[in-house]
Amino acid sequence: MSESLRFRVMGMVKSFRPVQLFTGLVYSDRDIAEQTIAWLEKTYSAIDSRTEPSAFSQTTYYDREMGTPLSRQFVSFTSLIEADGLPDIKIATNLWEKDHKRQGGGRRINLDPGFLSEANVIVATTKNHYHRIPLRDGIYAHMEYVFYKGVLRVLEWTYPDFRSAAYMEFFTHLQHLYRKKLRESIGPVNSLR
Repeated sequence: MSESLRFRVMGMVKSFRPVQLFTGLVYSDRDIAEQTIAWLEKTYSAIDSRTEPSAFSQTTYYDREMGTPLSRQFVSFTSLIEADGLPDIKIATNLWEKDHKRQGGGRRINLDPGFLSEANVIVATTKNHYHRIPLRDGIYAHMEYVFYKGVLRVLEWTYPDFRSAAYMEFFTHLQHLYRKKLRESIGPVNSLR
């Protein structure tokens, strides 16, 4: 194969576009949620979108450790981040959870940092599974949604709570905010197919 033909066949390596950081919070104590949101804002950047707390009742996984009733809330941040920074953020949020446990050892809050890109919504996790991708330092990427022709779509393994209309409305709203930020920082943005 000629060198000029090989060059045309190969894909060009380009930098990733920055992504939209968000964090999901699960808690039974409103005070720890507010402390955590203040810490997240101080650590990552001002919050530009925040959901109202909603009942987190699709699973009993956290009930014994954290108590009931549990609430779920999402926050997103003004500043975009580099996608490869997600493992560091997950490690930092795990340390926050650990440092703010109840006397006796149970967590008071669970944090699920992730990012939204032009193509999908990724949540960081420490648990491996067949559909998760290892990133580094024991952190995996769990894909919650994809954007197909600009529309948010669930996947076979999308968590039950992430299938709710309220969550999907939040992430659709977040996609619009993200695309606006991208246009302001890098110019016109085309939808991925």
